[in-house]
Amino acid sequence: MAGKKQFDVDTVLDAAMIQFWRAGHAATSVDDLSRATGLNRSSLYSSFGDKDELFLQCLQRYVTRYGGKYDTALSCAADQPLRAVEAFFEVTLERIADPELPDGCLVAQTVMASTVLRPSVAQRAQVAIGLQRTRLRAALTAGGLPELRADALALHLAAVNQSLAVMSRSEAGHGQLRVIVDVTLDALAQTLPVNGRVCR
Repeated sequence: MAGKKQFDVDTVLDAAMIQFWRAGHAATSVDDLSRATGLNRSSLYSSFGDKDELFLQCLQRYVTRYGGKYDTALSCAADQPLRAVEAFFEVTLERIADPELPDGCLVAQTVMASTVLRPSVAQRAQVAIGLQRTRLRAALTAGGLPELRADALALHLAAVNQSLAVMSRSEAGHGQLRVIVDVTLDALAQTLPVNGRVCR
């Protein structure tokens, strides 16, 4: 039928997301995206807009996919906050360990490249990276910490989480990343109220 897309949108967005994630926004050309998705330039523009518009769709896809996993990990924070934070870090460690995925974090690398991006793209990335602190603060507050303490710890934990992504790009091994997480959790255990209930 005329006008009907002859490709799966989700598959194309995943391929474009991986390309942006692997090479970064600035180093990814429309030709790179064409090769990664199997669509010609005309199809990409007509279906997804220009490179920035396609990137924003990919960024939102990334944020939604991993944000949902982080939210699930933190869902037991009211009952077992330490276990919830541990599960939060497990999401990152599992993503980094997946051989099918690029190292690092699409959101973090986009924020680091903000100065060369269109302002609307840079702003979207800043909002996305702030979501980690927001969800951690909410979880820690639910776990019984005062708001100011929860905010300070959320800032620290979000920074640690992003450092895992950055270090994975410098070829830090899984063992080294696990040490960072374990030290962080040990320190957190001195602050958080923890009970014996199991987080599921």
